[in-house]
Amino acid sequence: MSSTETARAVVTALIEAGVTEIVVAPGSRNAPLSFASYDAAAAGLVRLHTRIDERSAGFLALGLTKNGNRAAVMCTSGTGVANLHPAVLEAAHSGIDLVVVTADRPARLRGTTANQTTDQVGIFGPLVPTQDASEAVDLQQVGPIHLNVPLDEPLLPEDSWIPDVTPGRPVQRAVPAVHVTLPAGPRTVVVAGDDAGPQARQLAESGNWPLLAEPSSGSRTGDNALRCYRLLLDGELGHRIERVVVCGRPTLSRPVSRLLGRDDVEVVSAPIWGVWTERPFAVDQALPVVPHAGEPGDPAWLAEWKAADAAVGRQLDALLAAEPDLTPHEVAGAVARALPEGGLLVVGASSPIRDLDLMVPRYVVGGRRKVIANRGLSGIDGTVSTAIGATLARAGSTRAIALMGDVTFLHDANGLVIGPGEPVPDLTIVVVNDDGGSIFTMLEQGDAAYADRYEKLFGTPHHVDLASLCAATRTPHLRVTSLPELEQALASPNGGVEVVEVVVRRDNRRDLDLRIRALTP
Repeated sequence: MSSTETARAVVTALIEAGVTEIVVAPGSRNAPLSFASYDAAAAGLVRLHTRIDERSAGFLALGLTKNGNRAAVMCTSGTGVANLHPAVLEAAHSGIDLVVVTADRPARLRGTTANQTTDQVGIFGPLVPTQDASEAVDLQQVGPIHLNVPLDEPLLPEDSWIPDVTPGRPVQRAVPAVHVTLPAGPRTVVVAGDDAGPQARQLAESGNWPLLAEPSSGSRTGDNALRCYRLLLDGELGHRIERVVVCGRPTLSRPVSRLLGRDDVEVVSAPIWGVWTERPFAVDQALPVVPHAGEPGDPAWLAEWKAADAAVGRQLDALLAAEPDLTPHEVAGAVARALPEGGLLVVGASSPIRDLDLMVPRYVVGGRRKVIANRGLSGIDGTVSTAIGATLARAGSTRAIALMGDVTFLHDANGLVIGPGEPVPDLTIVVVNDDGGSIFTMLEQGDAAYADRYEKLFGTPHHVDLASLCAATRTPHLRVTSLPELEQALASPNGGVEVVEVVVRRDNRRDLDLRIRALTP
């Protein structure tokens, strides 16, 4: 089979497996795949995107897939393949059905000094097995799939291609048809981590139990969701917890980790997606589905938590309002308030998602606000590209906003490089700029004992002029320093991709964090 025939067979298989988006990073060896993708896009079977940076391309495809449109990313041989690895690992650990198609040199050239030739078979490790695309392939799998495609010369087609293919449906996750109930009994809370889904909220409401839901859980709606739960867990109420039902992947809070590690607390675990599904804490009961409450628990238990949450929330708001300068928490709160019904919010790792966790309100059930984050490995890689992909995939969003720190933004500044004629979403990127890594000030590394080396190793000030950086890619940029300025900017988006830079302090972050933690009743 010629390289052109092989490439067309691969693209046909992708379409039959429900792929509707193809992201191509340019190269010579993947030219047959690129030509076949172009023809499929011309026939209206897929939407085609090109990116010059494989890492950004991988995360663009991840964002597209994470928000509902199955995507494939294609690249040439050599180091381009390795640059896909961060996105592939994130997809593996969060169970995202990303398809990775890598062009390869013919097998006869492996082990030689041939240009751009390495061993691409198994390059992503045992978590993502490689399939040889010259043989029969199976694309109906949950999680990322790696198709390695050896292509020999000639690499250019002799004619255009009119695909004769029927689009298929993406892979469906198998959920067992069982019904599990939990007795009311012990004093219970429901912990909803990333991707927990609305079932966690439904469980909490059916049991009269407090809902401790992270922003990207898909559960932070309804009356049972608590805003300041992580401040309450180390207090008297937290110590009285007897049972926890954990859904999704909780990753944000040390108080939650301490709760799940307690010997005196029964832990009930609902299933999660990803290549590793074992919990990092002892589980007393592992269930195949999110359970239901057999009967409602004591309403007084929930009432205590809601009253304490409201009281601590008022104290937190007063503390932040008394600060002389704009705080990252107020930025997160403004972004959360600006998200309308039907809106999309993509949140970067590190401090912003934790700040949002303390500030996001209980959204109304059915408001269709979607908050997503890359919490499979919680890296700062590719966040700009993920946000762009997620926004493009959710064409019906009333508004799309991304919230991230300055280091996260700089890590994927290439995501702003979008060529002419490429699909461009309406996306406001809010960058909380404190000129470095503030997350470490709140960890052990931020202790005064390490002050002499902290900035060099962890603070990492960069002094980058974000306005000039944005100007290089013709991305509209606005710099604000106050809450009214930020609220006005969020209220009047200009369309397309735009950056709102919010300047905050970092030198007082550790002290502010300590004072917030001291609000624990």
